[in-house]
Amino acid sequence: MSPASNSADGTDDGTAQPTHGPAVRTQGICIARISWSRVIRRALKAILPMWVWWLPIAVANAQPVADPIAECFASCPGTASGSSPTVVDALLARFYEARSCRMAWSDTESLDHLIDQIRALEDDGLTPSDYFLDRLVRMREQRLIAGHSDPIGLDVLATRAYLLALRHLYHGKVAPQELYPDWNFEPRSSDPAEDLGLANSAVDDGNVAAAFALARPPHAIYGALRKSLHELRAIAADGGWPLVPAGPTLARGMRDPRIPALRHRLALGGYGSDVTDNVDYFDPALEVAVRAFQTEQYLGVDGKVGAATRNTLNVSIDARIGQLQVNLERVRWIPEITDDFVLVDIAGYKVSYYKNSGLKWASRVQVGRPYRRTPSFRSMITHVTFNPTWTVPPTILRNDVLPKIRRDSSYLATNRLRAFDPAGNPLDAAAVDWHRASGITLRQDAGPGNALGRVAIRFPNRYGVYLHDTPHTELFDREQRAFSSGCIRVERPLELVELLLDDAGQWNHQAMLAEMDSGVTRSVILRRPVPLLLMYWSVDVHDGGRVAYKFDVYQRDAKVLAALHRSPLLPDTSNAVRDGKCPGPMH
Repeated sequence: MSPASNSADGTDDGTAQPTHGPAVRTQGICIARISWSRVIRRALKAILPMWVWWLPIAVANAQPVADPIAECFASCPGTASGSSPTVVDALLARFYEARSCRMAWSDTESLDHLIDQIRALEDDGLTPSDYFLDRLVRMREQRLIAGHSDPIGLDVLATRAYLLALRHLYHGKVAPQELYPDWNFEPRSSDPAEDLGLANSAVDDGNVAAAFALARPPHAIYGALRKSLHELRAIAADGGWPLVPAGPTLARGMRDPRIPALRHRLALGGYGSDVTDNVDYFDPALEVAVRAFQTEQYLGVDGKVGAATRNTLNVSIDARIGQLQVNLERVRWIPEITDDFVLVDIAGYKVSYYKNSGLKWASRVQVGRPYRRTPSFRSMITHVTFNPTWTVPPTILRNDVLPKIRRDSSYLATNRLRAFDPAGNPLDAAAVDWHRASGITLRQDAGPGNALGRVAIRFPNRYGVYLHDTPHTELFDREQRAFSSGCIRVERPLELVELLLDDAGQWNHQAMLAEMDSGVTRSVILRRPVPLLLMYWSVDVHDGGRVAYKFDVYQRDAKVLAALHRSPLLPDTSNAVRDGKCPGPMH
């Protein structure tokens, strides 16, 4: 995945068009023309300010590499004069230059290994046809026929599929910046020269599977989601899972003709077994399975199958497959972080602190309502504030607070809110015309009932959000916890603050309690800033590898899935196959 993608729909199809120009003919295979050096320099000048994968920086001094394929490119449709190569085309040139213009897929076995890996991309939530699977299979068969005239075209197409697939596995197919303009996460890092060497070595060693494995994200959740997707596709191929018909709530001790379907549905999800002598009886073991399902699927846990549990059980298998595809792509967007960090799982309503690559602490959170969403971004936690004051954000002031003040003149005093003019001077609230108020700031004093509670965790961001304590602790017992105006309300925030300050001598639990009891507003700078990731996933992986499907509270999945399903525009092959010419670039 690369921000250099020119695709308006947010996908990276790696397309390019070689420039028009005289060809150089020698032995071997290459992707250059006399004009390639100038064209590559121009392309790289545009894309180097952004991160790209496998793109050698020293290419500015690259010399054209002689090749017999130049005429092949010149003869392909869509190679108009003046067009510029994109990242994958530049990689093609560097790939063949690095291997001294030797063909990469000259034997059928190596090509078969590549085709197998492209087929397996289905388990990554990608679409094998995006990587020319059908064409590669067809051209492979044609190569077995005596007199086939396009070995170079097949080699180039296979290499293009190889590099494009590795690129999408490494960074993702969809450019998140296209979907979320404020996306500020760093991509996975790489050494371009080293990675290109590994790609070539994998081909020469007959082990392209190793290159695909290395390109996949190293996060454990990726492997678990990939395995789950494979299993779901197998269930779908076998007819899918049964629906639990509507009817009265099912509970322990009941007999009902719907219970066999319930048992089978739960068993397919890894909850309990559908093998029993009393298949239509709701026994204690079935109640345990229902409770486990409810717990892991963010439902109210009562061991009964009412409307909410039944509706979740009855979500189609195709919808769950799509959910896994979306979240596999999201994992491909995640940067590699080796330092300690704090992770907010927005749709999972939880916050976690990781230290030395292991989970150190976790707690429940409340996040923004669907119409005041908690944003996804990366920042650094820099300080904490004890006994914070709260300045009412403009949106909350306009939409929430001013209407309440107009209805109830005592609202300000009841909530300990003070008014200030644009210069910061205090105002007499009784003298303000609240129906025509403008340029006024409202600030809530520290203390009981403060919207931020007794401590706030601060980090730079343009959204004015932070992690903080809350007086609304009763809401942590809800399964779905989208209640705030965008900030993240943390349960047991002092435990996280103690970990962040990391100074048992000065800032142990008792010292923090004493600081809060003082009532004085005080900010404390962290000795070392801690990375913070606010991420949105609609799945979780629990013990045993079972996947939990969260409620897509912000309705973000559909947009990612639509972008994933858009196929790259393929080369115009109407003349290429018929005339034995090589495949042209993608447009």
